[in-house]
Amino acid sequence: MSAAAALAGLLPKQTGAEPAATSQASHRYKVSACDWMMLKRQKLGAFQLAKDCGLDGVEVDMGSLSKNPTFQSELSKPEVRQQFLDKSRELGIEISSLAMSGFYAQSFTDRDVIKPVQDCIDTMKQMNVKIAFLPLGVQADLVKKPELRPKIVEILKQCGRMAEQAGVVIGIESAYAAADDVKLLDDIGSPSIRIYFNFSNALQNNRDLYSELKTLGKDRICQIHCTDQDGVWLENDPKIDMKRAKQTLDEMGWSGWLVLERSRDARKSRDVKYNFGANAKYVKSIFQEN
Repeated sequence: MSAAAALAGLLPKQTGAEPAATSQASHRYKVSACDWMMLKRQKLGAFQLAKDCGLDGVEVDMGSLSKNPTFQSELSKPEVRQQFLDKSRELGIEISSLAMSGFYAQSFTDRDVIKPVQDCIDTMKQMNVKIAFLPLGVQADLVKKPELRPKIVEILKQCGRMAEQAGVVIGIESAYAAADDVKLLDDIGSPSIRIYFNFSNALQNNRDLYSELKTLGKDRICQIHCTDQDGVWLENDPKIDMKRAKQTLDEMGWSGWLVLERSRDARKSRDVKYNFGANAKYVKSIFQEN
């Protein structure tokens, strides 16, 4: 089996922890948001807030990491996991993915990565979540620190084997352009390590967003952070042609979750309903128009 076929076959059409029923089940694109950016990091209240904002799902964070050996996660408790799953079903708000955002400020080469990643994978299995977000972070910026690449590849190979065994996918976000991400995935060589694409990475580095998507192709992208830096809502952002983004993804044959992260109005950056509600409404108007 080719690597592309393995990638395509690893995930079911519906990803994330699915509620008992959802009116969005027929959409090829669904819209979620990061709980930590909604100021509800690993909080049950994120589900009701997501519903109030018109979202289809929530990306649930694994909790803080800092200098601890693993995430400070309440989801390690069976009763807490069940509360999250029950709330998801009750409100019809899916868990699109788990996130290891604690790695944004952590080093891949100076600390143990395997234990927290394994703990995330275990939680994914327990909650029937198929995708996890793993940012390589500022200390593992492979553009600025290319000497770290061999060690990071070896670590991600091990993470890939762990994820393969569990039947889940870890989506990594690097500082690379798409062509270099393709080479990175080739060197890792695991169908369970894919790219968690972030619109902002292309936009902030003056790369062509639509070409980057095409270069990666549908089988290398497991999920998308549909976001830019804070300042204005997505609908007012001159750097993103959202209809062109949809057309590009349509032509690629991609489907999955678009996860809102930033793109908040700088005048009211902490008003969650105001920002996430507006961005959810706009993204849905483009991606769920039919």
